Amino acid sequence: MIITLNGDNYEFPEGTTFLDMAKEFQSLYKEDILLARFNSVLYELFNPCKEDGNIQFITGRSKIGQMTYERSAIFMMLKAFYKLCSDVKGFEVIVDYTLGRGYYCHLNGGVEITPELLKKVKDQMDVYHEMNIPITKSSMRTNEARDFFRKVGMHSKEKLFRFRMTANVNVYDMDGFRDYFYGYMVPSTGYIKSYDLIQYGEGFVLLLPSRQEPDKVTDFVPFDKLYNVQQTSSKWAKKIGCSCIGSLNEMVVDGHSDDLILMQEALFEKTIGNIAMDIEEKKKKVVMIAGPSSSGKTTFSRRLSIQLRALGLNPHPISVDNYFRDRELAPLDENGKKDFESIKCVDVELFNNDMLKLLEGETIQLPRYNFFTGKREYKGDFCRLKPNDVLVIEGIHCLNDEMSYALSKDAKYRIYISALTQVNVDSHNRIPTTDGRLLRRIVRDNRTRGYKAKDTIAMWENVRRGENMNIFPYQESADVMVNSSMIYELPVLKIFAAPLLFQIKPTDPEYQEAKRLLKFLDYILPISPELIPQNSIIREFIGGSCLDVG
Repeated sequence: MIITLNGDNYEFPEGTTFLDMAKEFQSLYKEDILLARFNSVLYELFNPCKEDGNIQFITGRSKIGQMTYERSAIFMMLKAFYKLCSDVKGFEVIVDYTLGRGYYCHLNGGVEITPELLKKVKDQMDVYHEMNIPITKSSMRTNEARDFFRKVGMHSKEKLFRFRMTANVNVYDMDGFRDYFYGYMVPSTGYIKSYDLIQYGEGFVLLLPSRQEPDKVTDFVPFDKLYNVQQTSSKWAKKIGCSCIGSLNEMVVDGHSDDLILMQEALFEKTIGNIAMDIEEKKKKVVMIAGPSSSGKTTFSRRLSIQLRALGLNPHPISVDNYFRDRELAPLDENGKKDFESIKCVDVELFNNDMLKLLEGETIQLPRYNFFTGKREYKGDFCRLKPNDVLVIEGIHCLNDEMSYALSKDAKYRIYISALTQVNVDSHNRIPTTDGRLLRRIVRDNRTRGYKAKDTIAMWENVRRGENMNIFPYQESADVMVNSSMIYELPVLKIFAAPLLFQIKPTDPEYQEAKRLLKFLDYILPISPELIPQNSIIREFIGGSCLDVG
């Protein structure tokens, strides 16, 4: 059979595995080849090739390659833990959420996490790496999978498969240790070279490489504020019995979805109210709100303003977007394209001058940015602050001191908001926070701008790059962090997002990402949006908000 790579043809016997092909071409790549894309379809390397076609090889520098490496490293870590703690009744490893360049995990079963235990686990992982154990995949009847995972104490997987309509599920095996994973694996443990385990908080962090340096583990940087807000959300989800999709589906089936919506909205309203009281008590005059794309900044700022008014304050919402420079003045990124995420797109000097004048009691005319013409305009929006007035400023750069360099730190109250998903597929399969935000944006972009899902997916990488440069480095400087993820939102977003994702064709570059999103949405039973309050943050994305959210 004829295999085409980068325009050149090569001949291989029919049935040659992609792994054997990868070995032939490995010298062309700096990093290990982890997957193959053959005729636009992704394959794990242990699969045989049976026809002519075009091939591309995937390394850890791509998103899908990085996720494959991380998933495989988690599998190897789990095998080490379960070997060392095999005699502990009720033992379980929970892979809870991402934290920096690692995965925060904790243990059930009363096992104390110590540096000594983590060293033993890492040493065992090193042994598995040296053994180069094959990672294989086999099909299991769904009912048999439920029985198997119940027997080995992985109950979140047992619940997950209760709601699977497919007759079979794929289970991975690493020398007798079997587990279910949502996504691809490397062919053997020899590929898993870089990892570390660091004790942190109430658990530990599995550190893994980045896409920029796929062969090197980055140093651990504590994110204490992010950790605290994620711990709070994770513990609350566990407290109400809804920390994984299987449990969430049970609540839907048992008719408790309405209660779930009302509980979550009540908790979120309490959070906003507490922040408003904190602002009043500290007599802050400037509230600055920042967060990544689709975190719900606009709805949050509107609801916070309502809470401030309830306390007798008079909030003035101001969007940093209105201080954008004219579009032709936008700086260029390293690829020569206009970088609209850069702080240099903002007239920082004008912003600071205007805010200072307001704080000094002067009257100013606020600008409006016309996104159709790419020009800043003035339409007679005059503003002057009174004694009980508060500026509520929202924008992606609000936590960057450069954005408000002229304003006193004592006057500012800084809020970081992000949708930090607190529900996992199961105990070992995370739903990335970015996936929740991407689904939000797909739904909103289609509703408000007429964008197709493939358009939103296509630009998501640039959005993420801007977040990594302009938002995440400043998140720990916030006075308070807010998790805007609603525990019920994925079942609601599924109704709106799934049809849009199905529009993406197999020949589209965005197809694999759409397929991945659809696969995890398939685990989830839908929830009707009818009972979602009109002021809910989810209404900013699905529509029907009573607030002015654009």
